[in-house]
Amino acid sequence: MAKALFWAGIALAAAGLILMGLSRLPFLGRLPLDLHVQRGRKELFIPLGTALVLSLAATLILNLVLLLLPASAGP
Repeated sequence: MAKALFWAGIALAAAGLILMGLSRLPFLGRLPLDLHVQRGRKELFIPLGTALVLSLAATLILNLVLLLLPASAGP
């Protein structure tokens, strides 16, 4: 259990560092499908384009990692 908590903490720290680095990219949050509506003091931001790009990147990375890992023997 301690080992799983350790790796979960490492994964969360890595995700935080990645998100901090992504926030410095100028085009994230300003893609064509990102919706930004402003009326008076109210503001609504729906980052559809950014979510799509990040989802695609995560899918590609995870598929590459799973491709490189050795296949398990199964039951």
